[in-house]
Amino acid sequence: MRKKIILDTDPGIDDAMAILFAQAHPDIDLVGITTVYGNATIENGTRNALYLKEKFNFSCDVAKGADKPVHRPAVGATVVVHGETGFGDIHSSEPEHASADPRPAYQYIIDTVKANPGEITLVTVGPLTNIALALDAAPEITSLVKEVVVMGGAFGMNDHRGNVTPYAEANIHDDPHAADRVFTASWPVVIVGLDVTEESFFSAEYIDELKADGGKVGEFIWDVSRYYLRFYANKLGLEGCHVHDPSAIAYVINPELFTLREGPIRVVTDGPAEGLTLQKFDGRRHQTDDWGDMPAQRVGIAVNDQALLALYRESIINFGKQFT
Repeated sequence: MRKKIILDTDPGIDDAMAILFAQAHPDIDLVGITTVYGNATIENGTRNALYLKEKFNFSCDVAKGADKPVHRPAVGATVVVHGETGFGDIHSSEPEHASADPRPAYQYIIDTVKANPGEITLVTVGPLTNIALALDAAPEITSLVKEVVVMGGAFGMNDHRGNVTPYAEANIHDDPHAADRVFTASWPVVIVGLDVTEESFFSAEYIDELKADGGKVGEFIWDVSRYYLRFYANKLGLEGCHVHDPSAIAYVINPELFTLREGPIRVVTDGPAEGLTLQKFDGRRHQTDDWGDMPAQRVGIAVNDQALLALYRESIINFGKQFT
């Protein structure tokens, strides 16, 4: 049976790679895309999602979401990584036919989950604001969602700690209060963070081969990645990019690609460690323990990176054949 997902995303460059992966793979039924601020403004991100829907004939809904965090001041769009409008050198045009659902993203999530009890996996690859807003408006959805898969956080495994501060990953840092709300709710959460996403790598050669073999889809990924790869080369000295957002989709398709660790999770919500994600993964009891009574969630600590890369390549190439 195909896995129904709502993909909550802040459409920048690696988000586009993830969106196309979700649409491409036959095991996934991309029911809806909900947008959130982050890599781009909410206006640019929503337009980017609608642009992809129209360009590649998606049937899914698109719903516009939150434009700022729950509590903390907004950090602002990640222009240095994703460009002025989120898609690097590509500036998506206004869609001619595709339009956003009239409901705000959090309400779209609530309604869709209630209409499909036990069937929807929420996949989040941006700040968790929309998910937290849905929880606050309808706490009962925790018993109706199949699973929540989050690209975010860093737990220090494989020497990966943070990418916007020494200890915080961008999606969590953008709205740490929302992340803590989502991770401590009574539903199953899997976090695919920097611990595993920085263990997989799209080399420049790999993306060149996608362009050669992936038809219109591979060409788009190559085009949209130019700005992203310049950032990686100039700032990080790497010839390629880490596989961040697509890794969350890979988990949904094949969880066996990942090794997981279980335990309650909390997020630091202020101070110099704002956005730090912490997991208690032993059974020790403490006199003061803000983790002990929270639900155990799972964190990715290892990945079969070569199998993930092969899965992504095969999916994009097969999808690209539809547009030749």
